[in-house]
Amino acid sequence: MQRFWSIPFSMGLFLVLCVLSGMTLADDDSHTNMHFRDNPPSPPTPGHSSTSTADHSKFEVLQQPFTDGPSVTKACLSCHTEAGEHMMKSIHWTWEYTHPKTGQKLGKKHLVNTFCTNARGNEGMCAQCHAGYGWKDETFDFNNPNNIDCLVCHDRTGSYYKTPNSPGNEACSVMFKEKPPIQWNTVAQNVGLPGRDNCGRCHFYGGGGDGVKHGDLDSSLERPDRSLDVHMDVDGLNFTCTQCHVSDKHVWAGSRYQVVAKDTEGTAKPGMRRDVATCESCHGTSPHPVDGVVAMKLNDHVNKVACQTCHIPKIARGGVATNVKWDWRTAGKTKDGEGYKEDNYVQANGKARSTYKSIKGSFEWAENFVPHYAWFDGQMNYTTIDTVFDPNKGPIDINGFNGRADDPQSRIWPFKPMHTIQPYDKGFNTLVYMHLWGNDKDAFWGNYDFARAIKTGMEKNNLPYSGEYGFVDTYSYWPITHMVAPKEEALDCGECHSKAGRLQNVEGFYLPGRDAPYDIDRYGLWLLLAALLGIVGHATLRGLTGRHRS
Repeated sequence: MQRFWSIPFSMGLFLVLCVLSGMTLADDDSHTNMHFRDNPPSPPTPGHSSTSTADHSKFEVLQQPFTDGPSVTKACLSCHTEAGEHMMKSIHWTWEYTHPKTGQKLGKKHLVNTFCTNARGNEGMCAQCHAGYGWKDETFDFNNPNNIDCLVCHDRTGSYYKTPNSPGNEACSVMFKEKPPIQWNTVAQNVGLPGRDNCGRCHFYGGGGDGVKHGDLDSSLERPDRSLDVHMDVDGLNFTCTQCHVSDKHVWAGSRYQVVAKDTEGTAKPGMRRDVATCESCHGTSPHPVDGVVAMKLNDHVNKVACQTCHIPKIARGGVATNVKWDWRTAGKTKDGEGYKEDNYVQANGKARSTYKSIKGSFEWAENFVPHYAWFDGQMNYTTIDTVFDPNKGPIDINGFNGRADDPQSRIWPFKPMHTIQPYDKGFNTLVYMHLWGNDKDAFWGNYDFARAIKTGMEKNNLPYSGEYGFVDTYSYWPITHMVAPKEEALDCGECHSKAGRLQNVEGFYLPGRDAPYDIDRYGLWLLLAALLGIVGHATLRGLTGRHRS
C-alpha cells in the first residue's frame, strides 16, 4: 500500500482532551471545555425538533423532580416502551462490532487506535462518549436499560453535558470543574430529534479533541456555510446527520467497519433506504443531469470514482485543523518535575493547538489539504490486540483496506492518513493496551511511566505481556465522506488528468493525460471525434438515401 511520506502536510497545534498534571492552566481556559459543548452552553444547532407532534413539557411523567440521568431515562422508557431494547442493540451502546466477513471483534471496546491508543481499560474517561451512564469498568451493566443516556442524543436545550465516570489524577480533573449544574427537568422536557450538535458532541471530537480524528468531522459543521458543506449549509438545506444516517429502531445506516464503497442500487423510491448512507441513495447511480458530453462522461466516472473524490476537494477546510502525526516516544518529559505543553500552531479559526503535551507526546497538524487517493472496495482490515506482526517489515496498518483497479466493487476514494509512533510489545510483537486514565500510581496520565502503564493495561485485560516495550510506526486510514462542496467547487478534469495530478500515484489503470505523452492522447481524441463524425455522417446518408428510395 502506498505510504505517505511525501504528502505535504502543514504543521499545527493540538487542543487535546486532558490537562497535564501540574501544567499551567491559566494560559488557555479552552482546555477545560475541549470535549463537549462550550461553557456556558451553546445554543443548539437548528434541527427538525419543531416537527415533533408532542410537547414533552406537558407530560406528567416529566414533571417529577429529577436529580440524575438514569431517573430521566426511566421516565422516557415509561412511554417509549421499546426504545430501550432497540438502543441496546446499537453500536452506540455495545461499543462492539463483529465483522461478518473477517469475524474480528471490533468496536471501541476492543480496538487499538492511532490516537490515545485504547479505550479498553480507560472507560472512566473514554466512556464519556458512550450512550450510557456510569461505564467506568467491567462491572457496568449492559442489560439495564435505565443506564441508557437518552439526553445525549435528544437534548435540544444545548445545556446537557457529560463528565468522566471515574476520577483521573488531580490535574486532569481540573477541566471538568466549574461547569454549571445540569437542569434535569429542563432538559427532560425539551427533547427532540437529534441536531448536528447532538451527534457532534462526540463525533466532532473523536481522538481527543476538535477535529483530531477524521478530518471531515469537526465543530465547523455545527453551522457550516454552503462552501463547507452543501448539505449542512445552515442557510440552505441545513441537513442534520440523521437525514443521511437514517435509523431503524435506533440502529443507524453507515459503518466505518464495513463501508459501502460502491452503491449499485441507487435510490429506492418510494420511501427511503434504511441500509446505507451513500451518495447514491439520494442522487442515484447517474447523478449528473445529462445536458452534454461532459455530463455523460461524469456519469460514466461513477463506476470507478467515488462521488467523494471529486466533491470533497480538501480535508479540514472549515478552520479546524486535524491531527496527522502523533509521536508517543516524546511523551513523559517534564519541567521541574511537572508536565507541560507547547502551543505552537494557530489554526484558521484563530484558536491555538498544542504541538506537545507531556501526557501524549508530539503532534503535527494540517488543514485544507489534499486527501490521499486509493482503490477501495469497502473492506477495512484491522490490526487488533491479538494480531502478531513483524515490526521489521515496515509500518503497521491499524486499519488498512483493500481495493484494485480490476475489481468491480472498487472505486477510487479519498482518505485521511494518520501516522503514529506508538508502543508495542517487543517480546510478542503485538500492540498493547496502556492504562492512561485513573487516580492511581499506575496511570500514565499522572506518572509518565510507560513500563507501568503498559504492564497494568495488559494485566487489567488478562493479556500476556513480555515485559519489554518498544515503539513502532503505525498508520490508520479514514475514508472522507463529509464536508461536501457545491458542484461549482468540485474538481475539474485537469486535477486528475495530468502528469502531476491528484491520481498520479493510483495504479492499475490507464488515465488519459497522465499515462501517455500529451500528443498521443490528443491524437486519440481526434481519432475518436473523427469516428463519431463518421458514424453521424454515415447515419445521415443512410437516412437521406432511404428517404429517396421510398
